[in-house]
Amino acid sequence: MGLTPIVELGVAEAYAILVDRFGQADLPPLDAIENEDWGRDLLLSRFESMADEVLAGAGLTRDDGWDPADPD
Repeated sequence: MGLTPIVELGVAEAYAILVDRFGQADLPPLDAIENEDWGRDLLLSRFESMADEVLAGAGLTRDDGWDPADPD
Protein backbone atom coordinates (compact mmCIF):
# COMPACT_ATOMS: atom_id res chain seq x y z
CA MET A 1 0.00 0.00 0.00
CA GLY A 2 1.41 3.39 -1.03
CA LEU A 3 1.42 6.71 0.68
CA THR A 4 -1.63 8.98 0.50
CA PRO A 5 -0.99 12.47 -0.90
CA ILE A 6 -2.04 15.11 1.63
CA VAL A 7 -4.00 16.94 -1.09
CA GLU A 8 -6.31 13.91 -1.36
CA LEU A 9 -7.36 14.10 2.29
CA GLY A 10 -10.78 15.44 3.12
CA VAL A 11 -10.96 18.24 5.68
CA ALA A 12 -12.38 16.02 8.44
CA GLU A 13 -9.80 13.31 7.74
CA ALA A 14 -6.90 15.78 7.73
CA TYR A 15 -8.19 17.36 10.93
CA ALA A 16 -8.45 14.00 12.67
CA ILE A 17 -4.90 13.05 11.66
CA LEU A 18 -3.48 16.36 12.84
CA VAL A 19 -5.27 16.22 16.18
CA ASP A 20 -5.23 12.49 16.95
CA ARG A 21 -1.88 11.45 15.50
CA PHE A 22 0.14 14.64 15.79
CA GLY A 23 -1.51 16.20 18.85
CA GLN A 24 -2.18 19.57 17.23
CA ALA A 25 -4.88 20.69 19.64
CA ASP A 26 -4.44 24.38 18.76
CA LEU A 27 -6.58 24.11 15.62
CA PRO A 28 -9.95 25.87 15.40
CA PRO A 29 -12.96 23.56 15.90
CA LEU A 30 -13.66 21.36 12.89
CA ASP A 31 -17.16 22.75 12.38
CA ALA A 32 -15.66 26.25 12.05
CA ILE A 33 -13.28 25.31 9.24
CA GLU A 34 -14.71 22.33 7.37
CA ASN A 35 -16.63 24.36 4.79
CA GLU A 36 -14.08 27.14 4.41
CA ASP A 37 -11.31 27.35 1.81
CA TRP A 38 -9.01 28.91 4.38
CA GLY A 39 -9.69 25.97 6.69
CA ARG A 40 -8.43 23.44 4.17
CA ASP A 41 -5.43 25.68 3.46
CA LEU A 42 -4.69 25.89 7.18
CA LEU A 43 -4.72 22.11 7.55
CA LEU A 44 -2.55 21.56 4.47
CA SER A 45 -0.06 24.15 5.73
CA ARG A 46 0.33 22.15 8.94
CA PHE A 47 1.26 19.07 6.92
CA GLU A 48 3.58 21.11 4.70
CA SER A 49 5.58 22.17 7.75
CA MET A 50 6.32 18.53 8.66
CA ALA A 51 9.35 16.57 7.52
CA ASP A 52 8.83 13.98 4.77
CA GLU A 53 9.82 11.21 7.18
CA VAL A 54 7.15 12.27 9.68
CA LEU A 55 4.49 12.32 6.97
CA ALA A 56 5.60 8.92 5.67
CA GLY A 57 5.34 7.52 9.20
CA ALA A 58 1.67 8.46 9.11
CA GLY A 59 1.23 6.97 5.61
CA LEU A 60 1.21 10.38 3.93
CA THR A 61 3.22 12.21 1.29
CA ARG A 62 3.18 15.74 -0.09
CA ASP A 63 3.76 14.31 -3.61
CA ASP A 64 0.47 14.10 -5.50
CA GLY A 65 1.90 11.62 -8.00
CA TRP A 66 1.21 13.94 -10.93
CA ASP A 67 4.04 14.14 -13.43
CA PRO A 68 3.71 17.10 -15.86
CA ALA A 69 6.11 15.32 -18.25
CA ASP A 70 3.78 12.33 -18.54
CA PRO A 71 0.75 13.15 -20.75
CA ASP A 72 -1.10 10.03 -19.57
